[in-house]
Amino acid sequence: MSKPTVAILGASQNRSKYGNKSVRAHLAQGYDVYPINPAADQIEGLKAYKKLADIPVEKLDRISIYLSPAVGLQLLEEIAAADAKQVFFNPGAESEELLTKARELGIDPIQACSIVDVGMSPRELEEE
Repeated sequence: MSKPTVAILGASQNRSKYGNKSVRAHLAQGYDVYPINPAADQIEGLKAYKKLADIPVEKLDRISIYLSPAVGLQLLEEIAAADAKQVFFNPGAESEELLTKARELGIDPIQACSIVDVGMSPRELEEE
């Protein structure tokens, strides 16, 4: 069986940011992780992608979003086009406007922390 796939929108090279902790948490739980960050080449040793459409997989199991609602709104069409099974809007990434538009585009938004969802706590990923 193949590993579940996840794209992390707003993945970060900064290990104190949730966009980085999510990359590490999903990796630790056996996911194939695709970090999305237009300004990065690599995150946690993984190739970083400029946008969702660049990811070399046919269907994502999950998209986890760590972007401001304003940025998220601009990417909703792209997120909808990716047609992932789950779309997580992590705390701070959602707004009423964004969630309403997401639903209009056929996205069933999950408002929760995807790190907690994979069975880890963001605290576990704090730097020593």
